[in-house]
Amino acid sequence: MYTVAVKRDFVAQHFLIGGDWGAENEWHSHHYIVELQLSGPTLDQHGYLVDIVDIEANLEALVAYYKDKTLNDLPEFAGLNPSIEHFARILATQLAERIQAETLSHLTVKIWENEIAWASYWLPIGEIYEG
Repeated sequence: MYTVAVKRDFVAQHFLIGGDWGAENEWHSHHYIVELQLSGPTLDQHGYLVDIVDIEANLEALVAYYKDKTLNDLPEFAGLNPSIEHFARILATQLAERIQAETLSHLTVKIWENEIAWASYWLPIGEIYEG
């Protein structure tokens, strides 16, 4: 199984809802690092799993959308606690819609919200899981 990964960092804000998490219930910023991992069993005719330029462009577009925003205010977080778990799932779903290649079997999005805490979401994609 081949895996290609690309990382980006950005700052966004949120506040947690639905429980008593002290300072996390107050509006605050995180310097997020998001890592997109794409995996599949075969390479294309150029020896690529997916063109890294395509991966970077799609990840950069999503990072630009979330950069400097308050996650709670965005429609995809409506009714959700804006945890890194939900954020990882949302990004994974959005990236799976954007990045298409017959070589892909799944993707993983890992989001770090600080030096010690991360969450990830794994999602099957591509031709192998269709049909």
